[in-house]
Amino acid sequence: MSKTSPHARRRITVALAAAGALTGSAALTLAAEPSAQASPAPAAQASGTIHAAPYEYLGWGNPQKPTDVMAATGVKWFTLAFILSDGGCNPAWDGNRPLKGGSDEAAIKSIRGAGGDIVVSVGGWSGAKLGEKCGSATALAGAYQKVIDAYKLKAFDIDIEDTEFSNATVRQRVVDALKIVKSKNPGIVTYVTMGTTPSGPDATGKDLIKRGAAAGLANDAWVIMPFDFGGHSGTMGDASVSAMEGLKNAVKSAYGYSDADAYKHTGISSMNGKTDVAGETVTTADFKKILAYAKQRHIARFAFWAVNRDRDCGSGGSAGDSCSGIGQSPYDFTKIVAQYGG
Repeated sequence: MSKTSPHARRRITVALAAAGALTGSAALTLAAEPSAQASPAPAAQASGTIHAAPYEYLGWGNPQKPTDVMAATGVKWFTLAFILSDGGCNPAWDGNRPLKGGSDEAAIKSIRGAGGDIVVSVGGWSGAKLGEKCGSATALAGAYQKVIDAYKLKAFDIDIEDTEFSNATVRQRVVDALKIVKSKNPGIVTYVTMGTTPSGPDATGKDLIKRGAAAGLANDAWVIMPFDFGGHSGTMGDASVSAMEGLKNAVKSAYGYSDADAYKHTGISSMNGKTDVAGETVTTADFKKILAYAKQRHIARFAFWAVNRDRDCGSGGSAGDSCSGIGQSPYDFTKIVAQYGG
């Protein structure tokens, strides 16, 4: 992504944020974590199409019309980003566009009019985060509820990064707020999306999952972003599968799930083409490997950042907000993700 974008580092993983670029030998040993009673997934997941919901960012990157993307790829769901704080404990698109009456609501209506639906994502790398601006779990849940009510959401994503992720108090607040949301919105599907190492979540990520289990949060999926590693062995597809196995083990350990149930409570959100780290590229072959893994393990979610970037940069262009930085046809990556049905 272009380093001039206000959200240029939106998907930089916590591994880079906390510890610098990873090397190929980097690995973390999964610690034993207390078990908690497994909870069934909400019935809303049974529709299948929700499992494939790539991110589109309507705030930058010359976004394509979502209905054009739907017609070209067959994808039905989008994860729309990002909801941020407007300066206090109040949600707004990018922190400054209203929930209702603007271009974002119009886009959502167009998606639904074409037979699709949306996941709304809260957070990202940049900007003021609701998890930090809201002083309590109750207040934070209230801010989340405003977004859910505005669009009658069936699914909700917390993309927890940077200072929101690294602060233990805020991590707990997010977990507790999501538990309130789940209790007040029966059947809503919730995701928590975070950075990872090639071996799975780092100590902070595992702590977040453990806090969820200890609180009794029946989160539908813990989702990792396997990119911006800055060095690893094998392909990005191999690294993604390795990270997913680490995630599965962490979720299994925390919640006491079986392997099969643990996989069903995990998800992946990749990045197409050149990532934020020099020399690192995620190819369509890598996406096909992730797709095969997802189908084999029946994971909860396959997404990527972002539809905006799912096209060639053209002559003289470089990877950024609106293109992938590699030679490709429009929507090559979205078409792969759209094949996933759970």
